[in-house]
Amino acid sequence: MLKLFDLSLQLNGYPLRWAKQHLNTLVDIPENQFIIQHEAQKKALLDFHLQHNSFYQKKVDSTNSIVWEQLPILQKRDYQVPLSERFSEGFSEKNCYLNKTSGSSGDPMVFAKDKACHALIWANIMRKFAWHGIDFNRSYQARFYGMPMTFWPQKLLRIKDFLSYRYRMNIFDLSDEGLNKIIQQFATKRFDYINGYTSAIVLLAKHLESKNNVLKTLCPSLKCCIVTSEMLFESDKILLEKTLGVPVINEYGASEVDLIAFQNQQGQWIVNAETCLVEIVDEQGNVLPYGQEGRIIVTQLYNKAMPFIRYEVGDYGILDPKSTPQKPILQKLIGRTNDVIKLPSGKRAAGMAFYSITKALFDDQTDVKEFVIKQTKLDTFEIEYVSEFAFSDAQKQHVYQVISDFLEPNLCLEFIQKSSSSRTAQGKLKQFISLVN
Repeated sequence: MLKLFDLSLQLNGYPLRWAKQHLNTLVDIPENQFIIQHEAQKKALLDFHLQHNSFYQKKVDSTNSIVWEQLPILQKRDYQVPLSERFSEGFSEKNCYLNKTSGSSGDPMVFAKDKACHALIWANIMRKFAWHGIDFNRSYQARFYGMPMTFWPQKLLRIKDFLSYRYRMNIFDLSDEGLNKIIQQFATKRFDYINGYTSAIVLLAKHLESKNNVLKTLCPSLKCCIVTSEMLFESDKILLEKTLGVPVINEYGASEVDLIAFQNQQGQWIVNAETCLVEIVDEQGNVLPYGQEGRIIVTQLYNKAMPFIRYEVGDYGILDPKSTPQKPILQKLIGRTNDVIKLPSGKRAAGMAFYSITKALFDDQTDVKEFVIKQTKLDTFEIEYVSEFAFSDAQKQHVYQVISDFLEPNLCLEFIQKSSSSRTAQGKLKQFISLVN
C-alpha cells in the first residue's frame, strides 16, 4: 500500500525519514545518557535563540549568567506581535510550517515551526499512535475536528484529509439528525479509529446510548478512540467505552508547541520527553517536585524558527511521583472543559467548534488580543473582546456572517469591548461559556 501520509509530508519538504531515524536514536538512549543528551539539547536550543532570535533576546537578561529555571515564563500575550518579528535569522514564512491557534485559551496567535521540527513532531505522534495499533498510512480515521464552511477552503481540507487517510465529520451539527448522519458513515465505512474533540464524541456516545447501540457492532473494524483538546471526565470515559465498544485513549497537546502527553496501553499518561521539556511551576514560577499541582510549562526542544522556551500553555497539572526524566507521567490535568452550544433550530455543536470559528475571525493582522463568547440565551451570544479599537460596523457584519455560516442564521450577537478578560480560578481564559441550562 502506498504510504500517502509519509509521502505527502516528504513532498512538502518535511524530512520525515531523518525525523524517524533521529527519534529512534532518542528513544534508545539509556536513562543516564538521556539526561546528558536532554541537557545538551536544552543548551543548544537556548544558545541558538539567544544568538539568532531578536524577539527572544529582548525577553532574556543575558547580562548575568543564565540559569534555566530563571528564564522568563512566556505566555501567548508575549507572542502577539507580527510573526515577522518573531522569526529567527534564516527563517521566514517561505521555509516554515505555519498555523494559527485559538485553542481553549481564547488567545489567538499565529505560529511557525521549522520543517525539521514539524517532521520530528509527526514522527513522534506516529510512534505513539502505533502503541495502539494505529498506522497513519493504513488506518482510516473518523475525524471529529472543526473545518471551514466556505467552499474552496473546505474542498482543500477534504483533499488533505484524503491524503492523510481520514474522513472529517461535521461537528457543527450535533442534532439528532446530524448524529444519525455521522452514525451512517460508520455503517458504510471501515474506520479503524476515532480522533477528535472530547465533547463532540461524548454527544455521539449519548446519542448511541439513547438508541441502545454500540458503534463497533455497526463498524467492526473500529479499534480505539483517541480524544483530545478537552478534559475527559471518568464518567464520560466509561460512557464512551460502553457505547463505542473500543478502548478510549487520552491525548494532550498544544498545536503551537507539540504533543505533550499520550496514554499508553497501561493507561499511563506518558509525557513527551523526546522532543519536549515539561515543567510544573507554582504561581511565582518556581519548579515544583513531582506530585505537586502547578502551572504546566512546556519547551519545544527542536523548533529553531521561533522560540517556545518555558511557554505556559494555560493548564494546571501534576506529574506523578513515579516519574523519571526519561519517562515523566502526567498524573492529572486540570482544565480544558468546554460546554455544548445549543441553538434555536434544535442543532447542537461542540463548544470547541468556536476554535474553527475564531480561526476564521481573528488572524495575525487583527488587534483582538483575547475574546470570550458567552451564550446567554438560546439565540443570543455575547462576544467579549479585548482590543484597543471597537469593532466597526463592517467588522461586526463579518462576525455575523462567519457565525451564521458555521452555526445557523438569525442569531443575536452582542459585542462588548473590554480592557481585560475575566479568568477562572485556575487562571485560564475559557473561550466559550454557556449560560443556557
